Amino acid sequence: MAETRVAIITAGGRGIGAGCARALAARGYELVLMSPGGSAEALAEELGGTGVNGSVADAGDLERLVDTAMEKHGRIDAVVNNSGFPPKGQLLEIPDQDWLAGLDMVLLNVIRMARLTTPVMIDQKKGAFVNISTFAALEPSLVYPVSSTFRAGVAAFARLFADEYGPHGIRMNNILPGFIDTHGADDDVAGTIPARRFGLPSEIGETAAFLLSDEGMYITGQNIRVDGGLSRSI
Repeated sequence: MAETRVAIITAGGRGIGAGCARALAARGYELVLMSPGGSAEALAEELGGTGVNGSVADAGDLERLVDTAMEKHGRIDAVVNNSGFPPKGQLLEIPDQDWLAGLDMVLLNVIRMARLTTPVMIDQKKGAFVNISTFAALEPSLVYPVSSTFRAGVAAFARLFADEYGPHGIRMNNILPGFIDTHGADDDVAGTIPARRFGLPSEIGETAAFLLSDEGMYITGQNIRVDGGLSRSI
């Protein structure tokens, strides 16, 4: 009998995080979800998982999330690092506290989760991470200066992580969504996308499920665009 797989998802109560949760639940994963405001707890109850109330920007909350997964299941097979939207503003008018908030929310959360869960995966000789990033990680946008800067850092970190922990059977990839319909699509913006529509959270979830699966075992250290053709770089 195959061992039950366990997945942690941060910011897992709504939007892309919920799309990932539903895709993994459909594949038989036991879920441990975290988000502020109770949405992860509500979705976990619906999907038969465990919900934790907390923020990706709080190192203590991340530690509590991992402890909850280990206490309940004794293993961690998959981690989806999702987060909210960091502050925006004119490039040189963004104050230090907003840059620091973005650092905690976008980059340090990925590094902290890797620190907490990689030893578990080394013992298991297997594990995988998916970081939900953005198309602006590789094509920086002045509309999203904090996100663009730190998600480029996530791309570099995933490459370094893949080099270091690939020999242990542990993988890390980034998904780079374009515009995703979580709050209603803008027809004018959709018209600029080759697919002529916004993406769906479920489409990001299906991509994450593949990257975390055995079928995706030879993919690591990559930035996978799921953006309807929005990105122009080759």
